[in-house]
Amino acid sequence: MPTESGSCSAARQAKQKRKSHSLSIRRTNSSEQERTGLPREMLEGQDSKLPSSVRSTLLELFGQIEREFENLYIENLELRREIETLNERLAAEGQAVDGAELSKGQLKTKASHSTSQLSQKLKTTYKASTSKIVSSFKTTTSRAVCQLVKEYIGHRDGIWDVSVARTQPVVLGTASADHTALLWSIETGRCLVKYTGHVGSVNSIKFHPSEQLALTASGDQTAHIWRYAVQLPTPQPVADTSQQMCGEDEVECSDKDEPDVDGDVSSDCPTIRVPLTSLKSHQGVVIAADWLVGGKQAVTASWDRTANLYDVETSELVHSLTGHDQELTHCCTHPTQRLVVTSSRDTTFRLWDFRDPSIHSVNVFQGHTDTVTSAVFTVGDNVVSGSDDRTVKVWDLKNMRSPIATIRTDSAINRINVCVGQKIIALPHDNRQVRLFDMSGVRLARLPRSSRQGHRRMVCCSAWSEDHPVCNLFTCGFDRQAIGWNINIPALLQEK
Repeated sequence: MPTESGSCSAARQAKQKRKSHSLSIRRTNSSEQERTGLPREMLEGQDSKLPSSVRSTLLELFGQIEREFENLYIENLELRREIETLNERLAAEGQAVDGAELSKGQLKTKASHSTSQLSQKLKTTYKASTSKIVSSFKTTTSRAVCQLVKEYIGHRDGIWDVSVARTQPVVLGTASADHTALLWSIETGRCLVKYTGHVGSVNSIKFHPSEQLALTASGDQTAHIWRYAVQLPTPQPVADTSQQMCGEDEVECSDKDEPDVDGDVSSDCPTIRVPLTSLKSHQGVVIAADWLVGGKQAVTASWDRTANLYDVETSELVHSLTGHDQELTHCCTHPTQRLVVTSSRDTTFRLWDFRDPSIHSVNVFQGHTDTVTSAVFTVGDNVVSGSDDRTVKVWDLKNMRSPIATIRTDSAINRINVCVGQKIIALPHDNRQVRLFDMSGVRLARLPRSSRQGHRRMVCCSAWSEDHPVCNLFTCGFDRQAIGWNINIPALLQEK
């Protein structure tokens, strides 16, 4: 009777062990289902304050997570069996290699090398599967729909600022490094007016509170006030693009993937070349400008470390606001009071009070560790500031010593904007992301971005338009385009 070789014996033992493991897995899974089935039924029957739709969604999500981890567990067992089989095979092969036995050290080294390879495979499998679970969970649980509605493409260089008119007809304005400012139809994305009066980069644009006037600040050391007249085209039905959940999934795309501009789309729209009024007195780049409440005065912020208050009708300088130690980065006015806030590279922002005509007071806010890129007012007595130190702080004007909320992010923050009615902060980042937070610092959503939609380079500014039926949030960036979004605010707040 022939005898079995060592390798055949080892193979038969491995086969029997694999069979026993398979039976063990079936028994384990069966018992797991029996154990988990009862608590789930009990959970479904329990009284809860959660809506039934939310509870059913949670049960479904946890069921998906359970199944994913069960699959991972089975894969783990399979990989462990492969390791054991390999070790047995190496031991069998090590008894007869060229008629001589391998030394114990050589066998251990070879087995260790193969085992480490399989261990690395195991780690990679765990990491990929876990990432899939986390990504799927975040995408599914974030139920606020953020839909890209329209792209406004026509500038030849990066767009620094975006603003929405406060009077009828409601139009979108963009300020660009290509020395122009453009006005757009929000519904159709068509360019309506092109302003070419500046000889430097146009750094900001703001609309008059009650007239068809625009205020632009420029690198040519001036701010211009110019009048426009537009007739909105007939809006076309908005295409029903696929809605995307505000989640964490992201497809990386190159900075070179910028929108193509076939010809000058603004060449066939009316061009304004001469301003109604030019505000001159700065000795450096005018980085931002805004209207004071009522629209009879305007304020400008400059790299010459000063902010100037002008009379719009006469173009005369009313006040020169000094005190910042470095270049100014932004200025903003209160919607209902004669208050101005200026931000600077000196890590501070200052509040200027012009409510008393005879004297103006100033308060200094310190709390950031890097350039304050912008500071804006909200309804009431709050100011929100953003900085290159990757934080956003919410301040109470009655208590300047410390912020009432701090938002920490992973990228520098540019010109922020607050949805006044709903108190939602839009944060444009250097890393091409736009995130939404509430005033207490709770993160609500992130606008979707992929190779097919969203900004492809740094996002410079955001602007809310709360009452517009089509788009209620606009963003712009270095990719030379502005984007109109529709944010489902009720769903956003309900998810909170």
